[in-house]
Amino acid sequence: MLNSRFKATRLIVLIVFAGAIGSNLSAQTKPAATTTKPEAAAKTPTAAGIIAPTTLIEKFFRSYDKESTTKAMIDIFKTNPLIDSNSLVKLISKIDTTRSLIGAYTGKDLIVQRKASNSLILYSYLVKHQNQPLRFTFMFYKPKNEWVIYRLYFDDSVSSELEQSAKITAKP
Repeated sequence: MLNSRFKATRLIVLIVFAGAIGSNLSAQTKPAATTTKPEAAAKTPTAAGIIAPTTLIEKFFRSYDKESTTKAMIDIFKTNPLIDSNSLVKLISKIDTTRSLIGAYTGKDLIVQRKASNSLILYSYLVKHQNQPLRFTFMFYKPKNEWVIYRLYFDDSVSSELEQSAKITAKP
């Protein structure tokens, strides 16, 4: 009985932590430069037993599509022992509220992958929904041998950023 209470409490703590991490809805748009091509980095093999960030992301989107936002978030934040469950609950609620307004999930496209070092990596995805896209940005950190989710952001400003990038900013 005590063990099940501990597990339930730990899960709640995990949920709260993820919300704190994701409470900033604005994803980074100019991560550190890298010379690694996104396609190559996404397919880079890892040492035996180490789960690659791309594997965690694929599992996240499978759950996001087939099960629920809650399942997807809990699964990815299980990798980080410092999760604040209150923040995770808030983030899940914000994502679910947004999903109810923008329609069904229809897929994802990798926007960019950036590698600051062999221990810090960022993936940004265009997440397609029936009525409008979102952007999910995942940052992973490997303090020793295992990758952990370090930051997870979502926002809906990718289309306005694209419009801004098309404006003429230089003066003659």
